Amino acid sequence: MLLDSYRLHDLKLRNRVVMAPMTRARAGAERLANPLMATYYAQRASAGLIITEATVVSEQGIGWPNTPGIYTDRQAQSWRQVVDAVHVKNTPMFMQLWHCGRASHSSFHNGELPVAPSAIPIAGDGIHTPAGKLDYETPRALETDEIPAIVEDYRLAAERAKSAGFDGIEVHAANGYLLDEFIQSKTNLRGDRYGGSLENRFRLLREILDAVTAVFPSHRVGVRFSPNGAFNDMGSPDYRETFLYGANLLNDYRLAYLHVMDGLDFGFHELGTPMTLAEFRAVYQGPLMGNCGHTRDSATALIAAGQADLIAFGRPFISNPDLVERFAHGWPLSPPADPGVWYCFEPEGFADFPAYQPE
Repeated sequence: MLLDSYRLHDLKLRNRVVMAPMTRARAGAERLANPLMATYYAQRASAGLIITEATVVSEQGIGWPNTPGIYTDRQAQSWRQVVDAVHVKNTPMFMQLWHCGRASHSSFHNGELPVAPSAIPIAGDGIHTPAGKLDYETPRALETDEIPAIVEDYRLAAERAKSAGFDGIEVHAANGYLLDEFIQSKTNLRGDRYGGSLENRFRLLREILDAVTAVFPSHRVGVRFSPNGAFNDMGSPDYRETFLYGANLLNDYRLAYLHVMDGLDFGFHELGTPMTLAEFRAVYQGPLMGNCGHTRDSATALIAAGQADLIAFGRPFISNPDLVERFAHGWPLSPPADPGVWYCFEPEGFADFPAYQPE
């Protein structure tokens, strides 16, 4: 099941294994894709589909050192080498579009505060910035008339991704970044048309989808949710109602897929029972992708039960560039990569993990 081919609308995937988006912070201060990144993704191109690491749509959206961007033509051109290296392996590739929102710091923005739906800071032990690890700040609430410019940033990012040769895009509405902050009641206390009701809290996501589906056809656009996640101090009491509403809303778009972080390995807010793929399958009519802590066996079981069409794997792909081949042959997985190399900015711990050598 997991290793069978799959028709994702007009794309034929060689298997149902997806390489999940993972921040790796190797793009340098200019946030340009580079040959090392091309090697990294090409090594993992036996996946049915690759989704890039989160890629910022604007300077305002920056919140991590050395992560890539897609807000200049030069950045778009730099991604062409990556896409070409993956396409040589006959693997489609989507770019994940990202705005960090309140999960940022003024040191990324020449002293200007990060933006968010409401002026609510992250409760946590601090953020890594160009000036070192610093305390989180209280973000500035966006003015209503500023929001159309953010929608336009996403549209332009989609255009640049298309010019770079990407097969599609994924809109990152998860993990406590800007769009998740608008969706969730914990972080959205607005009194305008972008806050209050579920309809209003999903308005920004809808406007962005309207914009990017004018660039890519809707069946080449995915959306990611994290209904169970606590990362970036998230978790709202009405999480179940919120995300089932959102999944049903997305039916109107006939998207490439809905990508749900259903597993709990990225943290759980513990505000009730975890949401499951079965709950989303009951309301969402398109292709459904699970993620977060799955194994070959759990992924196979979910697909066999009809609860998912695709399963994304993140951390196992770091130290196992040949993860699909290891699944196929029953070869053991390499030990997990040391967290110290996940975002270390260095070549080591990135594209230097070996493929399995059977005896």
